[in-house]
Amino acid sequence: MTVRLPAYAGTIGGAYEKAVAGLTAAGATAGDIVHVVEYATAAALGAYGDVEAARSAAIGGHRAPVATVAVEALPGGEDLAVELTAYPGGGELIEAAPDEGMHRGALRVAGGIVYLPSIHPRGGDFRSQYRQCLEQAGELLKAAGLGLGALVQTTDYTASATRAEYPRCGRPRKELLGSEDGVFPGAAGIIVDQPVMPGAMVSLDAIASTAPLRTVNPGWKRYDTLTYKPGVAAGDTLFMSGFGALEPATQKGIFDGDLLAQAEYTYAAIAATLREAGLGDRPPYGCVTRLVEYITPAAVERYAEVAEIRRRYFGDTPAISAVVCTALLRPDFMIEVVPTAVFP
Repeated sequence: MTVRLPAYAGTIGGAYEKAVAGLTAAGATAGDIVHVVEYATAAALGAYGDVEAARSAAIGGHRAPVATVAVEALPGGEDLAVELTAYPGGGELIEAAPDEGMHRGALRVAGGIVYLPSIHPRGGDFRSQYRQCLEQAGELLKAAGLGLGALVQTTDYTASATRAEYPRCGRPRKELLGSEDGVFPGAAGIIVDQPVMPGAMVSLDAIASTAPLRTVNPGWKRYDTLTYKPGVAAGDTLFMSGFGALEPATQKGIFDGDLLAQAEYTYAAIAATLREAGLGDRPPYGCVTRLVEYITPAAVERYAEVAEIRRRYFGDTPAISAVVCTALLRPDFMIEVVPTAVFP
């Protein structure tokens, strides 16, 4: 059974100490880790050697794919947050051809889920960098005997300066993604002005599955022409896109400036997708195991108030990872939530 932990925040060393303590409390060990996500502020990225040393001290010689995500800040003002995913025995380690940059060369397959390291391009314009990220994901998946059609979720991180160019990523996604049955992955797009790698206009995190894929869509027509879907069911897991306060019929953002109203609408949209997947007909939805919540700087002051709204929809089951991004692709969004749920 997959163990999904929240992101534990603190100093560089303290974040890893808390994460390992959480892992132990969940009955797992460092050898069970299948994926590591580091949400790193500019301070942590500037001392990345210390981050690597803290990781090594925490998990020893165990190898797991690492996703390093640059963030504007953390809600509590910490330097680093560490999110661990574990599976009994750690699944299967697969070595891939090494590449330039960070965290290349290894992925893990556990419970039918394929965990990849974060991917960063080498150069070129925005569209070519986005294509590079997808092609590098394809090379990693090839080592597991899979292709890009196995992707169930992508999260891309871009800078504010590329917002006008962002629609250009639609072409490489359309050309390279999608399963044989026409299932596109869930997706989220987050704006962070601090790149992990110098010169990178985009970084990509991705998850794939060895199981057959099925689109989950509550009937929202806007997704008919998009290169991502609200949800993708694969094996015992429902992977979902990033949800925000977007009215599907008009494709317009709503509740501008009202964080709590946006959160309520966002959770209701997630609930509609869960119902469509057959995961319950009313809240609280205990099937949700993790919520990654990206909030803008304007949302920080009232973010703690979101917890009660979240609890009404999902109870106390989900592991929560909350980070502050520079902005979201829709300028009026204050929060975007990426959920993961499991089938009984």
